[in-house]
Amino acid sequence: MSNRFSIAKPRFPGLSDHDLEQVAKALALVDEAGEPQSDAPPRPRGIDVATILMTVHIDLVSILAALLSDSRMESSQDEASIAARFGPVVASLVKDVRWLNTVNIYSPDMANQPNQAEILRRMLLAMTHDVRAVLIKLAFRIQRLRNLHREDASIRRFIARETLDIYAPLANRLGISQFKWELEDLAFHQLDPEHYQAIEKSLADSRDQREAIIAQFVETLRHQLASHGIKAKVHGRPKHIYSIWCKMRRKRLTIDELYDLLAVRVIVDDQAACYSVLGLAHNQWQYIPKEFDDYIANPKENGYQSLHTVVIDGQGNRIEIQIRSKAMHEFAELGVASHWRYKEGGKYNAATEKNIASLRQLLEERNHDNLLENFRTELFSDRVFVLTPAGKLIDMIKGATPLDFAYAIHTDIGHGCRGAKVNGQIKPLTYTLRSGEQVEIITAKNGKPNRNWLDTNLGYLKTPRAIGKVKSWFKHQEQDDNIAAGKAVFDKEVKRLGVKHIDPADLLKPFKLTSETQLFQAIGRGDINSRQLAAALRIPELAPASFKLAPLKTRSNSVITVADADNIVTTLAHCCSPVKGDDIIGFISHRRGITIHRSDCDNIRHLSQEQQKQLIKAEWSGQHKASHNVPVIVEASSGHDLLIAVSRLLHAAKINITEASLKTHHDASATLDMRIDIESTAQLSQVLSRIEQLPNVVEARRKV
Repeated sequence: MSNRFSIAKPRFPGLSDHDLEQVAKALALVDEAGEPQSDAPPRPRGIDVATILMTVHIDLVSILAALLSDSRMESSQDEASIAARFGPVVASLVKDVRWLNTVNIYSPDMANQPNQAEILRRMLLAMTHDVRAVLIKLAFRIQRLRNLHREDASIRRFIARETLDIYAPLANRLGISQFKWELEDLAFHQLDPEHYQAIEKSLADSRDQREAIIAQFVETLRHQLASHGIKAKVHGRPKHIYSIWCKMRRKRLTIDELYDLLAVRVIVDDQAACYSVLGLAHNQWQYIPKEFDDYIANPKENGYQSLHTVVIDGQGNRIEIQIRSKAMHEFAELGVASHWRYKEGGKYNAATEKNIASLRQLLEERNHDNLLENFRTELFSDRVFVLTPAGKLIDMIKGATPLDFAYAIHTDIGHGCRGAKVNGQIKPLTYTLRSGEQVEIITAKNGKPNRNWLDTNLGYLKTPRAIGKVKSWFKHQEQDDNIAAGKAVFDKEVKRLGVKHIDPADLLKPFKLTSETQLFQAIGRGDINSRQLAAALRIPELAPASFKLAPLKTRSNSVITVADADNIVTTLAHCCSPVKGDDIIGFISHRRGITIHRSDCDNIRHLSQEQQKQLIKAEWSGQHKASHNVPVIVEASSGHDLLIAVSRLLHAAKINITEASLKTHHDASATLDMRIDIESTAQLSQVLSRIEQLPNVVEARRKV
């Protein structure tokens, strides 16, 4: 044991002798398990993971759990035996980490999307139990990336991509910037070594010049702070390669054009001193107003607080300054891990508690695709800050609506929402909120959600939390009500898209359902929205199944794949105007080449037996975007300004109108007959939904 104590002491500085004895005891237990098999895939060692965790000042329980989560221990020690030696909390953490480690074993034929969703689901579930399990898992991933050069190229790319998709965003959301930066840089090095090395070289080449500029700036700033009696630590701030690459792409700049490669950080005693430093810096140097951010008054979603500003020194260099208190700095670097630096128990701070709660809410989504999409929306979106009438600041994703705001205040306010005032003016519930606006929600007594709110085509809701609350409400309604409502939505979508002869049973497979009742119920609950339904609508093909698909080598803008057809011109039939997403079939003509029809086109369905021999299988290749001219009918109770309103809507959606005629009837109602260029049935569904929201519009549908 003494030998292991001597091994532990330099690896775990700061631990008491009593704690080091516990660490040595855990190391001894791991050593008893023996070495891993020579043919086993390389896995991080527990001692290396525990060493990483020491950099964020984690507690002893987490250190022990990391050591005992070594892969060599998985078959030799169960939860009960670990609990007997180290206590139930350590044993429970080891169990959680082992559970997290079982899902991400790479295999070339794995289904990537469901697998990623399962990883994410387990991480979020572990967070609800004990967030330390996720911290340990993040440290495991860092160590895995550090040794990734020992693995095959395909595994390296997979692990790196998964890191940027899931692990780095989680580290960021938990506020652990040390983990976030290393995860991102290590993953980027694997995914794009060429750009990584180019940025690394550029930084190395300019290091002496940058260090000289920063040294002079820091000396001047320190002198100014001292002369004003402000105690502060001032030092240069390192820039990370992946963040530089992201900024280069976002701003379309070269690395030489990025001014914030020159950056300093000022750490003071308290919040008041932060603003004193800011005022002093702005008086000393010219500052750039648009680059100023006050994250103290408006903290980031992960609880991060700091003042950011950019000033221009006497030589014309743009230098970014971050100003924060000691407490803010500790939280910025350690995030949720800072909870265990000084104490074992107690509650998290308010920002951390809110943070974890928002991630837990994502677990309400059971659909793999939706879970990943909601995760990306929640973690990657820009933020807007809006105010309640009482002046409370509400942090929301960019693009949020008044209805999202209502649900952010309280579920019941969201359910009862019937209108909204923004800065005192009535605005539609689809209005896009902007930072600084004050929002007042108008509610109805005993109000209920509207199924239209779940229609992504209409734009009522953008935040995963609000969407989840509406879905939850409908899921708890009577089954018969959901089935009836779902069938009504289905019938309406089929009718307005002009789809004929559709059998609901044909949609069961795409949605992994087993009966029409399940399909209608899923639509009624909001699990399947109009856009998903439009994208999935398919007609049984009439073409013989024996044809093999081959790419059509004709015009470069071809988006159609035709069986056994080489260098033959294709045209879209005017009789049915097929659109990408429709099931299609080709008709061979000696004069016109191949004409592409919808599979349910009346002209195709009524071909003679002899003519059917000229049919050939065709499908959309899905590799290029192309617009298709589609006839649309709009019925309205009044024709007043109808064409103007529709034109404005389509112009905003960047959809071209090629023909339009408006007919007014004797009862003042009107019919707008037009042709528009669209790319897919899903886009058509969205356009029709938006048109139906216009005043006086009764119905919008595809003309067949």
